[in-house]
Amino acid sequence: MTLIAPNRLWLLAAVAALAITYVIVQRRRTAPAVRHPDLAMIDGITPRWAGWRRHLTAFALILALAAMVVGLARPAHAVAVDRKEAVVVLTLDVSRSMTATDVSPTRLAAAQAAAKEFVESAPAGYRIGLVTFDAETHTLASPTTDRAELLAAIDSLEPANGTAAGDGLATAVDVVAADAAVASTASDDTYRAIVLLADGDSSTGQTLDQAATGAVDAKIPVFTIAYGTDDATIVVDGKTMDAGADTTAIAAVADDTGGVDYTAASSAELSDVYGRIGTTIGTSTEQVELTLPLILVAAALLSVTLVATMAWTPRLT
Repeated sequence: MTLIAPNRLWLLAAVAALAITYVIVQRRRTAPAVRHPDLAMIDGITPRWAGWRRHLTAFALILALAAMVVGLARPAHAVAVDRKEAVVVLTLDVSRSMTATDVSPTRLAAAQAAAKEFVESAPAGYRIGLVTFDAETHTLASPTTDRAELLAAIDSLEPANGTAAGDGLATAVDVVAADAAVASTASDDTYRAIVLLADGDSSTGQTLDQAATGAVDAKIPVFTIAYGTDDATIVVDGKTMDAGADTTAIAAVADDTGGVDYTAASSAELSDVYGRIGTTIGTSTEQVELTLPLILVAAALLSVTLVATMAWTPRLT
């Protein structure tokens, strides 16, 4: 729980001072002298709970004042709320290393299946785009709600030589920024994010670290998936080449941009990661104020105080 206006809590000092004053006054009170020949009779007819009633009334009043002060400080607690709209750009590595078979049947085939599952399970109001990269970058779909277009684009992916991971991320940032510019209004608070799946840093073009700067400047979180195993290899032109995943460079992008980094070394792990990303993107945290409940509590306590005072200390008119 948080306090939106904590500076108002200083008023609790006044409530505490009132409580201390009450205690001091009660301690200094002396019983009045009684002149009567039969003290036993006086003791028998004196109310046993008169003092406790007075204390209970004062305690309820102090609690009511404290509740009012805490209410003025505007306490709030976080509540997860489902997002109905969002813009997400999938940025997928289609370099030759994606033909590695350490993820069955191949990295690319498993990545296509998981991406399609993500698209199909996303809320209808989500606009999803698709950017791929090999030696060059390719914007296959601008953010859209047309699931058929996206699924067809994902099915069309083919591996090629080169890895322009940094350029791919920079292109995705441009796609998100362009969408934001078109939809820019005073009331536009659409959540926008990038999901980057790659198995390594750039072999051409700018690095992921350089491209992450643009995402930071645009305030676009990047959720990264470091894909594949460390010891994977591929055969290119008869030569065996290393295709191990570079988790460090990829995770740094998420850390820099405020996203979350994941790793996936199998198709099942990749499907699970996409599900977790969908859950994270699909919910927002809102602060729900507790001022009204506290004011109602204070009002109830004040009512108890008033009723108790009228019932226990009646006055004749």
